[in-house]
Amino acid sequence: MRLEFVLGDEVEDFASRFEAEVAGPREAAWRLTPADARPPLAILCSREDHCLLDLLLRLRSGELRAELVTVVSTVPEHATQVEALGVRYEHLPVADGGMPEHEHRLLELLAGRIELLVLARYMRVLSGEFLARVGAPAINIHHSFLPAFAGAAPYARAHERGVKLIGATAHYVTEELDAGPIIEQETVRVSHRDGVEDLQRKGRDIERVVLARAVHAHLEDRVARWGERTVVF
Repeated sequence: MRLEFVLGDEVEDFASRFEAEVAGPREAAWRLTPADARPPLAILCSREDHCLLDLLLRLRSGELRAELVTVVSTVPEHATQVEALGVRYEHLPVADGGMPEHEHRLLELLAGRIELLVLARYMRVLSGEFLARVGAPAINIHHSFLPAFAGAAPYARAHERGVKLIGATAHYVTEELDAGPIIEQETVRVSHRDGVEDLQRKGRDIERVVLARAVHAHLEDRVARWGERTVVF
């Protein structure tokens, strides 16, 4: 259940009474989130910047209500766009076999400082240990209509199969690749005339929208996880 209501200055009194009189006796799990909260958020990205730039614009305009703490990328190319908005940019390259060190550096930057981590086409697989220690849920955008074409090169694989629809999926990140609870999805029609580059171009448009919708829903506290699924209010 999700309820929205207006309180005056009696928030703390309401919370203590609700726990004592309603939630406690029923052993109910609950939380109270101010509608104007601006939770700290970090973005991870790799070379492709379309999702990153879209999120930056939505955060700057106030469409996404959060405080962007930092952007961390495996490449240096996006520093100018990010720092122009007054946001810290960290370049953390990943050498072959270097993910443990990379995750250690990420934890130094992020653990205990954020309430949401967004993977904006961050083309690395995070370990279960990292996800447990970072202290925040993570949302990823995958460039296919999951559960179809999970993993690498989904547009090329979709083209090989001659699909008529391609999609994008935003989901919570779990240790199993592209298998976390799905938050938002969208599709676009394609045809035999479209090559892999056409699929990629069309896909980038829906990737932006799907990721933004998922982040927006999470920031508004409208997503409830239920096992391997979500309920989005």
